[in-house]
Amino acid sequence: MKQCFKRFFGECRALMDSVPPLTFSLFLLSVFTMNLLANKSIDLPLSWLALDCGIVVSWVSFLCMDVLTKHFGPRAATLVSLAAIAVNLLACLVLFLASVIPGTWGAEFQAEGDIKYALDRTFGGTWYVLLGSTLAFAVSAAVNNFTNFGVGKLFRKRPDGICAFLCRAYLSTALGQFCDNLIFALTVSHFFFGWSIVQCLTCAATGMIAELLVEAAFSPIGYRVVRRWRERGVGRAYFDFLAGRDAA
Repeated sequence: MKQCFKRFFGECRALMDSVPPLTFSLFLLSVFTMNLLANKSIDLPLSWLALDCGIVVSWVSFLCMDVLTKHFGPRAATLVSLAAIAVNLLACLVLFLASVIPGTWGAEFQAEGDIKYALDRTFGGTWYVLLGSTLAFAVSAAVNNFTNFGVGKLFRKRPDGICAFLCRAYLSTALGQFCDNLIFALTVSHFFFGWSIVQCLTCAATGMIAELLVEAAFSPIGYRVVRRWRERGVGRAYFDFLAGRDAA
C-alpha cells in the first residue's frame, strides 16, 4: 500500500512538472471564475429557460481538458482537474475568511443601499453552491476526458489530425457540459434557487449548446497547441515516469 501511494504521488509530481504553467494557470483561473460566476443567474424573457453566468468561462475549462487529454491521456487530464479543484477550494477558503473580516467593500461607497451582505455572501461563498459546483465539475471532467479519449480511438487512420481532434473535442464537450450543467442545476438551482425540473433540463441543454458554440470557435487553437507540444516534446518527464513504472 505504501508503495502504491509512493508511485501515485510520484506520478502526480511528474505530471504537474510536465504541464505547461500557462495552461494550468488558465485552466485554474477558468475553474475558479466559473464557480464564482455560478452565483449569478441570467435574467431571461422565457420562464422555462434558466442560465447562470458560469457559462461565460466554463468552455475554457473544457477546452483545456481536451488539450490535456489529447496530449497526456484521460487519467492525467482528470488528475490535473482534481488538482485545479483542490486549489479552487483553497481559494474559496481564503475568500470566505476575507468575507468575515469586518470592513467596507469599495463598491459600498458608490451604492445607494447597503450591499455589504450580498458582497460578503457572494465572495465568501455559500456551502451549497460550492458543493454543487465542485461535484458537477469533478464528474463532468471525468466524463469529458474519458469520452474524448474513447472518441479518439475511432480514428485509426489519422488519429492526430485536426478532424479527429475536433470530433473528440465537440462530442466530449457536449456530453461533459451537459453533465456539468445538469448536476449543478439539480443539486443547487432546483433546491435553493427554485428552478423547476424543466428549467434544469433546459439550462443543461441550452448551456451545453452555447458553450459548445464558443469552444467550436477556439478548438482549432487547441489543436495547434497540442501539435506544438508534440513537436517540442512537452511532457517528457511524465512519459518517462510512466515508461519506467510500466517497465518495473
